[in-house]
Amino acid sequence: MVSNTNRADDVGADVLVIGGGLHGSSTAFHLARRGVRVIVLEADYVARHSSGVNAGGVRTLGRPLPEIPLALMSREIWHDLAATIGDDGGFVPAGQIKIAETDAELDACRARVAELESHGFTHEQIIDRRTLLELEPALAPHVTGGIRVERDGYALPYRTTFAFRRAASALGAVFHEGTPARRIGQHGTRWQVDTPRGTFAAPHLVVTAGAWAGQLAEQVGESVPVHPEGLMLMVTHRVAPFCRATLGATGRPLSFKQFDNGTVVIGGKLIGIADLPGRHGEVDFARLVRSARTVTDLFPHLRELGINRAWAGVEAFTDDGLPVISPSERAAHLTYSFGYCGSGFQLGPGCGKLVSELVLDGRASLPLDAFSIGRFANPARPSYAH
Repeated sequence: MVSNTNRADDVGADVLVIGGGLHGSSTAFHLARRGVRVIVLEADYVARHSSGVNAGGVRTLGRPLPEIPLALMSREIWHDLAATIGDDGGFVPAGQIKIAETDAELDACRARVAELESHGFTHEQIIDRRTLLELEPALAPHVTGGIRVERDGYALPYRTTFAFRRAASALGAVFHEGTPARRIGQHGTRWQVDTPRGTFAAPHLVVTAGAWAGQLAEQVGESVPVHPEGLMLMVTHRVAPFCRATLGATGRPLSFKQFDNGTVVIGGKLIGIADLPGRHGEVDFARLVRSARTVTDLFPHLRELGINRAWAGVEAFTDDGLPVISPSERAAHLTYSFGYCGSGFQLGPGCGKLVSELVLDGRASLPLDAFSIGRFANPARPSYAH
């Protein structure tokens, strides 16, 4: 635990956070809210990678079982975001729907909802074909139904991340962009982070460095089976309003929404090319074509709609499909939060709070055993991959 009265002497920080994306900025905000002085070290600029290059889904729908309590808690923060950080992040609670296109897919949806209900979760609801087409009448008539979560929605990734940064800064957190962490190490009771801009030190270190977090964990002897992927998005020209909810598909990757300005954003874990040393993602146009075909299968009237632009960022994926939200098991006063496998945006507000609790209280208000960094030492552990 960090004592609020144990001030770092040379840089004026109690906690160093490596990574200025949504999870890092949210962690900084929740720490600063409790009177802790925080320095955030960002290698590029805030929201450069997965925090800015995602579809903006505020999604509890379709989560692996261990993530559901975190997602539900975080969703409550989303619904009160303006009161919490002074900005709603562009959050629109328009609901999310996972579409079934065959009877077999609808049966899989029913099995999913039944499993959740057996664990006490009732936020996912089965809808039949008629209800689906009443909600989204522009869909192709071959759809068979799906799953709906009414209180889900979408938000604007850059706006949300910068809102957390501004709120954290207003409470005294200091952000250093263009400051990559090269080496981390514990010297006595203090963590030191070597960067091209000098060495930063504080009693506690939090690693929220996305696809680069695994390399930092290796430096303290904690190996995590994590790999980078280049996540892609594309946005269309404007078109007359036709879709309200955020849509996904049961049988193929899709995240689909229309903004108020008429543009359509298409994502859904579209994997591009990740250049980890170069710190950038590249678009794989062949895969974008396949994703565009999914969209036109579901919305035939969009066949002639042009693509305005496409882009990619880098995200960390773990082998078991779950993030690492955990204290280090090898070093004191080191906490990890990374590996969100392309689904971390919705969790950002809530997980920042949970990480702040790990730092300040020594335990979180929700169980995090499933996300322990030590789980990878046990190969018999079940996978919860999406």
